[in-house]
Amino acid sequence: MSIISMILVVFVAFLAGLEGILDQFQFHQPLVACTLIGLVTGHLEAGVMLGGSLQMIALGWANIGAAVAPDAALASVAAAIIMVQGGDFTNKGVAVATAVAIPLAVAGLFLTMIVRTISVALVHGADAAAKKGDIASVERAHLFALVLQGLRIAIPAALLLAIPAESVQNLLSAMPAWLSDGMAIGGGMVVAVGYAMVINMMATREVWPFFAIGFALAAVSQLTLIALGTIGVAIALIYLNLSKKGGNGGSGGSATSNDPIGDILEDY
Repeated sequence: MSIISMILVVFVAFLAGLEGILDQFQFHQPLVACTLIGLVTGHLEAGVMLGGSLQMIALGWANIGAAVAPDAALASVAAAIIMVQGGDFTNKGVAVATAVAIPLAVAGLFLTMIVRTISVALVHGADAAAKKGDIASVERAHLFALVLQGLRIAIPAALLLAIPAESVQNLLSAMPAWLSDGMAIGGGMVVAVGYAMVINMMATREVWPFFAIGFALAAVSQLTLIALGTIGVAIALIYLNLSKKGGNGGSGGSATSNDPIGDILEDY
C-alpha cells in the first residue's frame, strides 16, 4: 500500500470517528467507511462487499441514552484494513474480516469510555468559560473533544497500517482451516442475527406483507439490486398514496394501526 493510500485511509478513519458522535454524514456507517477504504486502496468491490456484510450487523445497533452500542466505526475501519493487508478479497476473506470486526467493535467501547471520560473534564472547562462569557474557549473545548473522537479511530488505524502486509498475510495463512471456516460461518450467522434484530423492532401488522414480498423477490436471481430497490420504492409509494386516499376507511381521522410511531408520524 502506498503512502498516499495510507494517509487517505487514516483520514477516512478520522472522519468515521467524528461521525460516530456527530451522526450527520454517516461516515461511521460500515457501508460508507469500508467502501471509502476500498476506494482509496484500489479494492472498491471488496470494500463494498465487506461494508454490506457489516452494515447488516450494525442495523440493530444504536446509542440510546447512556447505553452505548458497539463501535461500528472502529469495527469497519479495522476490518477493512485487515482485509486489504491480508490480500484475500474472495468471499472467504470478506467473511473472515466480518468475523474479526465483531470483537473489534466491542473493544472499541473501551476507547469510547476513555474519550468520554476526558470529555467530562472538557465540559466542566466549557461551563466555566461560559460563565465568564468566553465563547471562544467553549468552541475550542467543543472542537478538541471532536478531534479526540476522530483520533479514537485514526490512531488504531495508523497502528494497523504500520504492521507489514506480509505479517498479516502470514498470520491469516497460519490459521487452521477449521478456524477460518468457522469464522466465515459465524460471520454469516451474525449478519442474519443483526437483520433479525431490525425485523423484530420493525415488525408490525402492516409491515409483514412487505417482508414476505421482499423475501420472495430476493429468490429471483434475474433481479439485480437496482431492480429490487426500484420495486421496493414503487411499492412504498403505492402504499403511501393508498393510505392517504383510503387506508383509514376514508374517515380522514387519526390512524388506527398497531404501530404507535407510525400513528405519531401520521398526525404530522
